[in-house]
Amino acid sequence: MKVLHVEAGKHLYGGALQVVFLLRGLKARGVDSVLACPIGSAIAQEAAPHARVVEMTMKGDADLGLVGRLRRLIREIKPDVVHLHSRRGSDLWGAIAARLEGVPVVLSRRVDNPESRLVVKLKYRLYDEVVTISDGIRQVLRAEGVPEHKLHCVLSAVDTERYRPERHHLAWFREQFGLSDTTLTIGMVAQFIPRKGHGTLLDALPQVIAAHPDLKVLLFGQGPLHDEITAHVQADATLARHVILPGFRKDLDRILPCLDVLAHPAFMEGLGVSLLQAAACGVPLIGGRAGGIPEIVQPGLNGELITPGDTAALTRELNKLLDSADLRQRYGQAGRQWVEQHFSIDAMVEGNLAVYRRAIQRTT
Repeated sequence: MKVLHVEAGKHLYGGALQVVFLLRGLKARGVDSVLACPIGSAIAQEAAPHARVVEMTMKGDADLGLVGRLRRLIREIKPDVVHLHSRRGSDLWGAIAARLEGVPVVLSRRVDNPESRLVVKLKYRLYDEVVTISDGIRQVLRAEGVPEHKLHCVLSAVDTERYRPERHHLAWFREQFGLSDTTLTIGMVAQFIPRKGHGTLLDALPQVIAAHPDLKVLLFGQGPLHDEITAHVQADATLARHVILPGFRKDLDRILPCLDVLAHPAFMEGLGVSLLQAAACGVPLIGGRAGGIPEIVQPGLNGELITPGDTAALTRELNKLLDSADLRQRYGQAGRQWVEQHFSIDAMVEGNLAVYRRAIQRTT
């Protein structure tokens, strides 16, 4: 089997990491993969050991020329199926290119953003099969009118070998971020965009800090709201003393095990890769009850859920976890077990492979 993968993202965020996991797993199973991605994108180097990488111009939703570029690549490599992994225009133009070349098309849907029924009706007829990374997304698409037989939930995966509950780097972590031996830490790992809920966390912090004066909060990531949130933090004397913004980090496998709590109070979320990574590292979780987050965060088992935007609830749950080392340890141990059982790379690879076989069979 040969698969053409199309990933239009330039950064190695959650979705692109999943593509790398998939390429690695497919290669181990004898599947020949080719990856089309933007020139200079971070995924190109990461994917190179597992697939032939073809970097090409990808300009976004208005890039009609992507149809021609992908058609030429399809004619050259003759794939059995085309797997579209992202939006940014590649979901539409990639599907049209594959259709014109008579190749089955699989779409991965990683976000739970609603689309109009008219858009869904026109767009989703282009796809033979649709993979959702959470059941929450599957339910959204089902409600919008995508036929049930096209929808397949294949949960995203976490690398449990890389992300482990081992605090070997605790001394380095404290030195890196200027923390004392008694400092408690809350982390948030997310793009700085409105739906991730940074504002809810910042609104909750004054009361949490009052109860835990030695607390530090680390907001990892980058994005359009980064400068605005930085200014907000710096303008508040309390937040300025307790909130650190380290930017985007590639060493989260060293950092996450050292956190005491991971907060992710998102309003919308396809699944939440940072939650998976933190759970694999044995960190207790607090997440917004949105999208696929409840498939990771199990209240009373490995963390707590709040209604998105509920500052009082977030304050209460953060204080509860920060007040009890025993509870944090219990939730952390259960979280590691949960992701090992439900979010393995092997299960994700096999799930996608089954969808490829179905797409090929249905179109032959």
